[in-house]
Amino acid sequence: MTKAELVSAMAEKTGLTNKDVAAAVNAFTESVKEALVKGDKVQLVGFGTFEVAERAARMGRNPSTGESIQIAASKTAKWKPSSALKSDLN
Repeated sequence: MTKAELVSAMAEKTGLTNKDVAAAVNAFTESVKEALVKGDKVQLVGFGTFEVAERAARMGRNPSTGESIQIAASKTAKWKPSSALKSDLN
């Protein structure tokens, strides 16, 4: 499902216009992003949790040359589904 398809589906379920739903979706994604940048986690009961995970520095290999390279430590966003969502999927 693309963002446009999500907006259309939400507009159909809520009776709101696509423009209003698109603004809400954009506000939601921006709010989650801002919270993650600050290091906070976002918990949506019944859906899941968004949080920041830290990746340690590690050695990698350039696939074209076979040369070993150092991969720097980094942060990434991760999402963990709730147990309710997991049970709905299974």
